[in-house]
Amino acid sequence: MKSRGASPKPTPPVTIRVSGQLFQGHVPYLDQLVRSAAECGLWPRLNLSRLEELDRAALYYLIEGENRDFAIDSCPGFIREWIDHERSQAAA
Repeated sequence: MKSRGASPKPTPPVTIRVSGQLFQGHVPYLDQLVRSAAECGLWPRLNLSRLEELDRAALYYLIEGENRDFAIDSCPGFIREWIDHERSQAAA
């Protein structure tokens, strides 16, 4: 009888709350937080519920990183719509 390997343990999440404004100048700091969490063996989850404004550079950071480098939780509707619009444009 073959022994089965242990199933991989789920990566524990850590929440990073982003509020107010997120612009190009903020992205390197946010990316540093995301990378630090990953280096500690944690899965970053960005809570954007209080994010009110972002620029295109920040939007593309979210688009490129979602489900690859981090998860997005509690995303305001206008941001999710913009993300979906940009993804559909890129796919066309």
